Amino acid sequence: MNAPHLPKVAGIDSTVPPPAHTAPPAPATSAAQSAPGALIQDRLAGWVSDLTTLHELTERLSRTAALDGALGELLRAGGALVGARRGLVVLEPADGLGPTTTVGLGLARADLGHLETVPRAATSFGRLLDATAEAAPAPPDSAPATARAAAPVTEIVQPDLLADDTLDPRHREVAVRLGYAASYALPLITDTAGRVGVVVWLYDEPAEPAERQRHLIGRYLQYAGEHLTRLVELDRARSTTATLRAELLPPRLPRVAGVQLAARHGTGPRGGGDWFDALPLPDAALGLAVGSVTGSGPSAVAAMGRLRASLRAYAVMEGEDPVAVLSDLELLLRLTEPARSATALFAYCEPALRKIVLAGAGHSPPLLVGERRTEFVETSLSAPLGMLACWEAPSVDICPEPGETLLLYTDGLLQRTGDAMDRAFARLHAAAASVPKAARDDPGEIADHVLRTVLPEGLDGPGAAASEEDVVLLAARFE
Repeated sequence: MNAPHLPKVAGIDSTVPPPAHTAPPAPATSAAQSAPGALIQDRLAGWVSDLTTLHELTERLSRTAALDGALGELLRAGGALVGARRGLVVLEPADGLGPTTTVGLGLARADLGHLETVPRAATSFGRLLDATAEAAPAPPDSAPATARAAAPVTEIVQPDLLADDTLDPRHREVAVRLGYAASYALPLITDTAGRVGVVVWLYDEPAEPAERQRHLIGRYLQYAGEHLTRLVELDRARSTTATLRAELLPPRLPRVAGVQLAARHGTGPRGGGDWFDALPLPDAALGLAVGSVTGSGPSAVAAMGRLRASLRAYAVMEGEDPVAVLSDLELLLRLTEPARSATALFAYCEPALRKIVLAGAGHSPPLLVGERRTEFVETSLSAPLGMLACWEAPSVDICPEPGETLLLYTDGLLQRTGDAMDRAFARLHAAAASVPKAARDDPGEIADHVLRTVLPEGLDGPGAAASEEDVVLLAARFE
């Protein structure tokens, strides 16, 4: 009996029997051989992803120029790395020179106040801050157990606070009130400055970061600590400059019959040399002055202080002649500060007579504001002090009407607008002319209205950080 013939298929000879032994399926062989390679590739991909994440987060942190902004960015980035949506950072440099502050993420000021009621030794950040060897590096895992036991605390993990029988009762009460059940705390430590502060992240449920998360946050905090140290030093320098400048300016304005005074001033981020003064003079007179020294930083502030003190002395001796006052000041500046120049305006006022004699050296003209007029005082064109071999310019006499206000200001008020000078002058004039009638009796309200109109962002707004210019506005209302 003949075997049936298989049907023919194109390209296949059905008469050829299949081989008796077949090899294992190719996919299984390749998978078995590539398993170690795939594991290595996955691990490398994870490392690359972690490095990319760290690079992006540190880059964002490096773009922060202010201490508060850097602390907020640190909390947000760290929360993303450890999987927490709330936290706080306590800035407390180990040298005790400050600044000290507490910034929260997802915590209102009242919440931070509740945390401050917990005894310091019962909080994770308090224990880390009070540790005696915060900046010492932790020994490696290969070190003896006794060395690791004596190592300083480098983190505090509390995976389930409410289940911890040793938890302080007040801490337990605050945790329940704020709704967090776990915490993870790390110190901010640098090799140069030591401890900078402590950062704590709070979890809504019992939890703790995984080993990979701890590694990432540790790497991130190494950079963050150095960045915060630089910002702390910058903040201290700015605070010192601001304090020095505040001490060199009048702490309060004098009270002189017949005139009301108000002053507003704002300092640029580096601290400049703009200044003002109001000095009672003999015979019930009053000296008003504003000025600006070239440069910025502590040296400009120191030069400003010397110049202002000298002008006060000259004003007492010959204040009734503003030209002589500025001439003496120019000679002093040329002899003692040959590398600097300055602008200045000095006005000798007799409030009882409502008479003003003023002279300016390269300074913007004052503005007279009243119910029937708002106009710039026409002063003669003159060079700044220190720019010519000998300075001299004629004085100007003005007689304000009762209720009119004289506004003296520095160029920073115009330059912060970002407009060309002619448009900046027009903006200032329009702001003074638009002072409400109800505010014209108070020089402080007049000054505030002018500043709000000319600089909508205010003296300390975003525009102040982008500008190096100081702003001074001195208002004198004559009765």
